[in-house]
Amino acid sequence: MPTIGQLAPDFELLNQDEQTVRLSDYRGQKVIVFVFPKADTPGCNTQACTFRDNFPRIETSNAVVLGISTDKPSDLRRWKESRKLPYDLLSDADHKMLEAWGAYGISPLGLIKLPFARRSVFIIDENGILVDGQVDIKPKESVDRALAAIDTAADTVQ
Repeated sequence: MPTIGQLAPDFELLNQDEQTVRLSDYRGQKVIVFVFPKADTPGCNTQACTFRDNFPRIETSNAVVLGISTDKPSDLRRWKESRKLPYDLLSDADHKMLEAWGAYGISPLGLIKLPFARRSVFIIDENGILVDGQVDIKPKESVDRALAAIDTAADTVQ
């Protein structure tokens, strides 16, 4: 995982519409990055829809949400439309970004790494600094943690 307090590593991924999205495109805004294992599965629906339901609050905090998985853009597009998600979903099919961020590969017994994205959340401030993050988090907790981080950042500014 990138180090909290340091510049978050930039990434460039395709969104659900196969358009290139870079983390650096969002300088000047807070960015909530949430990682999910597989689109349109129960835990991922909970996570994504809870971010959706809190999206107005997130927007008023000058923040954006980006969801990332190894799913193909076409699968992400279908999921985004069916769940009416108001933010971009990004495809890291080769899992390079997820590996660099420590959010790929599950080792249930510590011996073999299974090829799955690990549910995670990362919060980046307006200057591109990672201010909080956690790998292996529960769906609802990822949203609560992100909201607490952007609220703390807003309190610091005021």
